[in-house]
Amino acid sequence: MLSCAVHYTGESSFEVKTEADSSDHSRLHTQEDQYTCTQCEKRFSAKSSLYFHMNIHGGRYKCTECGRCCGSKSALASHKQSHSGQKPSLSGNLKTHMRVHMGEKPHKCSLCNKSFKQSSELQSHKCVHSGEKPFECSVCTKRFRKSHHLVAHNRVHSGEKPYKCRVCNKAFSVSGTLKYHMRVHMGEKPYICHVCNRAFSVSWSLNCHMRVHTGEKPYKCLVCNKAFRECGALKVHTRVHMGERPYKCHVCNEAFSQSGNLKSYMKVHTGERPYKCSVCNKAFSASRSLNVHMRVHTGEKPYKCSAGPASCS
Repeated sequence: MLSCAVHYTGESSFEVKTEADSSDHSRLHTQEDQYTCTQCEKRFSAKSSLYFHMNIHGGRYKCTECGRCCGSKSALASHKQSHSGQKPSLSGNLKTHMRVHMGEKPHKCSLCNKSFKQSSELQSHKCVHSGEKPFECSVCTKRFRKSHHLVAHNRVHSGEKPYKCRVCNKAFSVSGTLKYHMRVHMGEKPYICHVCNRAFSVSWSLNCHMRVHTGEKPYKCLVCNKAFRECGALKVHTRVHMGERPYKCHVCNEAFSQSGNLKSYMKVHTGERPYKCSVCNKAFSASRSLNVHMRVHTGEKPYKCSAGPASCS
């Protein structure tokens, strides 16, 4: 038989201590409502919820203005403010949340005037100006401005990918990456270029694309001053100077600086030639090889001798 001890706290409803706490909690997940109010037949999944509700019928927390009964002392106090015309006070979390709807950003950076909803967001932003990166990886000593960036980075070392796509089971180390990935399946591309109407699934892809129109190349190589539109392209380029080739063929150990080059090279072993000439059906393992071949049919000769025709005769 279930034993149950009920204690009235005198402040906010009842405190229930029972041997079946875990089973009461599990009903929140199973949606099983087996505790019924004898006054109004409303049903609840836990005894504590039923006892809290019974305060309404008991009239302990009753408004002297309109006779309305509340479930707790705090609920009654909040209700009374509706009669006085006073706006109910909001908890800190609710106040912060309401700024999402109101568009309110009261915390402003004194250096760039960028505004934030929370003071913690402003403090984190200030690191952009100071260059401070207080969170350091214990494995590779890489540093980050935000703690959750470090948490996500640690998964590079652990190999952990807890966020899995429910459509194709592809896994990701960051929840945001999974969110962007889902747009591949949904066909969703909400970010549209106002110049050429090309659409993108993520905002940063659009930002990078806009540099095609503006000609902006903000990422410059410190060795040869070659500039790039994307930081990833600069990172790949620096491997030329460093001699770094992290992508290795598992068949013959040939190494490459870019993953795309390795992928193309693997077709040497597989014999795959997916790029076929529409004129003569000759097939190639790489698209650039097909592009060069097509000049045989078009007669295109894009490379001219800089010395001039007289010197070449």
